[in-house]
Amino acid sequence: MEQTIKYIGFVHSSLSRMEDCPKLESENAPEATLKILPEFVEGVKDIKPGQELILFTWLHFGERTTIKCHPRDNPESPLTGVFSTRSPDRPNPIGIHVVKVVSIVDKGLIKVDSLEVLDQTPLIDIKPLL
Repeated sequence: MEQTIKYIGFVHSSLSRMEDCPKLESENAPEATLKILPEFVEGVKDIKPGQELILFTWLHFGERTTIKCHPRDNPESPLTGVFSTRSPDRPNPIGIHVVKVVSIVDKGLIKVDSLEVLDQTPLIDIKPLL
C-alpha cells in the first residue's frame, strides 16, 4: 500500500550547504524558524515560548539506498548498519530533533533554538517533548 507524507511546513535556516550542518543540534547548530503551511497553522496555535518540541523533518538530500555507512561520516569508523546511526542517508530520511521554542514570530512562524538542518528542509511533524 502506497502512503504519502504531507509536509506541514519548512525550516528557514542560515545553513545552506550540507557541509555546514553540524551532526547534532548540540554541536553549535544555529537558531531556525519553522514556517507552518496555512492549512496547518491552527494545529500549532497552542505552542508557547520555552516549550520543548520534537521535530520530524524529511532530509530530502539523503541518499535513500544506503544500508551501511561510516558513523559521523568518519571513514576510519567501521561500516555500520544505517539503522544503528543518525545518518541522514537511509531508506526513509526522517530527521528527529529536540528543540526549544525561542519565540512565536507571527502566526505560523516559530523560532527555535539549535536546529541542524538545511534551509528549506521539509517539516513533517511536531510533537511536544513530554
